[in-house]
Amino acid sequence: MADTTYLDWPFFEDRHRALATQLDAWATEHIAEVHGRDVDAACRALVRQLGEAGWLGHAVGGQAHGGHQDVIDTRAICLIREVLARHAGLADFAFAMQGLGSGAISLFGTDAQKSEWLTRVASGNAIAAFALSEPDAGSDVAAMSCAATLDGDHYVLNGEKTWISNGGIADFYVVFARTGDAPGSRGLSAFLVPADTPGLTIAERIEVIAPHPLARLRFDRCRVPVSQRIGASGQGFKIAMSTLDVFRTSVAAAALGFARRALDEGLQRATQRRMFNQTLADFQLTQAKLADMATGIDAAALLTYRAAWMRDRGQKVTKEAAMAKMTATETAQRVIDGAVQLFGGLGVVSDHPVERLYREIRALRIYEGATEVQQLIIARELLRALPTPAA
Repeated sequence: MADTTYLDWPFFEDRHRALATQLDAWATEHIAEVHGRDVDAACRALVRQLGEAGWLGHAVGGQAHGGHQDVIDTRAICLIREVLARHAGLADFAFAMQGLGSGAISLFGTDAQKSEWLTRVASGNAIAAFALSEPDAGSDVAAMSCAATLDGDHYVLNGEKTWISNGGIADFYVVFARTGDAPGSRGLSAFLVPADTPGLTIAERIEVIAPHPLARLRFDRCRVPVSQRIGASGQGFKIAMSTLDVFRTSVAAAALGFARRALDEGLQRATQRRMFNQTLADFQLTQAKLADMATGIDAAALLTYRAAWMRDRGQKVTKEAAMAKMTATETAQRVIDGAVQLFGGLGVVSDHPVERLYREIRALRIYEGATEVQQLIIARELLRALPTPAA
């Protein structure tokens, strides 16, 4: 395992330290860095592996339904994502989407919904997906137009979702749709929609620079029983934001994993590559770059695990999670770019470790709220905390 001195920080308990060490040893033995061309098959295999080994139990809440604890441990999922990201981006993706895709059920689902799906998610026998974004409603969730109309004991869904991770391979989707006349975010509800539900089709598979299953979904008179609504009607926005609050900090942790791997690769390159009768590490320019990389990683890690620790203590972390996500992803982009520079031409050869990291990190600065959205969230929370001016 790479430098693990951060595990001694007071944010963690001994069980977290043991978890990180055990997972690193397991991943070293079982996770391949490079997957084949069939990304769908590779992702399915990773979900099964992670489930059979018990790691997915950390992604769901409820010991009665396969979870390690009744409440999702934010520090645990952050450490798991950091370790997996350091080994292979697709492994991190497979773990994260099981948690995000089923998070609404863990947090707001009925006992019947939890019994039917969470155990399968935790064991790796069912693949989950979170269907929130639309062609004209990404970060602006209130602009959602996908609609669910009540018809007797069913809702009828019509509309589209896009940029849906695990789209095309998921066994079920947690879908957010407009159910009422209330404007903006107040008229949204959440639904559990099995992938084989008539009227749900995969309209398009989307290819991105860091390959993973991604699709645009279409709902055409798709009938969903009222019993598959998650939470109360009109609670959709609250459910979506609560789910994202759990997992947004873990995006920062994944970025840390990518950044730590890039620093490790950069250190090896700097100490082994000879130039002008010395190594790259002998140049002060290289030393300055390595110093900035290491300092940035530690600063991002402090923000990330502060947010995770606070959430596990039951505190609100909207601002802290946004700070962590923004800082860790932006820092990781700079660290990985620095590693590519250290490798020179070799750093842009397809499937070289730092080239893969360069492709992996780019999406993290966008999904679950782009950096600019995180800035708006942080500023909004700061302004809300100001005392109300006297009349």
